[in-house]
Amino acid sequence: MRTAIVSAMHEELAAVLALLPDEHKQVAGGREFWVGHLHGQEVVAVLSRIGKVAAATTATALIERFHVDRIVFTGVAGGLAPGVNRGDVVVADAFLQHDLDASPIFPRYEVPLYETDRFRTDAALTEQLVAAVRTALHGTHVHRGLVVSGDRFVSSAAESQVLTLALPEALAVEMEGAAFAQVCHDYRVPFAAVRTVSDRADDAAHGDFLTFIDEVASRHSAAIVAAFLRANC
Repeated sequence: MRTAIVSAMHEELAAVLALLPDEHKQVAGGREFWVGHLHGQEVVAVLSRIGKVAAATTATALIERFHVDRIVFTGVAGGLAPGVNRGDVVVADAFLQHDLDASPIFPRYEVPLYETDRFRTDAALTEQLVAAVRTALHGTHVHRGLVVSGDRFVSSAAESQVLTLALPEALAVEMEGAAFAQVCHDYRVPFAAVRTVSDRADDAAHGDFLTFIDEVASRHSAAIVAAFLRANC
């Protein structure tokens, strides 16, 4: 079983790499893939880069070149739904592209030729990831549900409100997950994703985001990954 561990930020990837005793670098598509072992399992760790196109390229390389059996994404997101607050954790059950609109040919948000607007994560892998979060981050509030992705850093209360009104079930917003979910759907590769809430996707998001990455996100990612692999050897 070869597991891909994908991080959204350099700080998070560095924290994960610090756990690997024997990683070695391979370069493909301008990306650095770190192949090694953790808790007796084969691991490929990589930085997703930012945005949906970069994420899709990374996901495809992991599957086609490195032949991973499953993909786990760790990162941060902006909270949208009431009660999804800074420091909480969101584990995705499904992803939707909030900036996709091919209407009137297709309904808003629907991915053309797929007859759906969202892609679900793997149920079993998601359950394992939830268990890992609860083991690694005792007392942290964990949410499960829809996460939305788009090629925009949502950083104003007005934009956040528009998203919440259009997609009231959306828990959080980020920039990569929907692309990973669609690629994994196409290749039938199990995918799960966890996001720590760094901000409320409002006017204070930029400052909160940068501080949170430095102080919290990297430690959360490393702890969750370690707990996940330890429990699923």
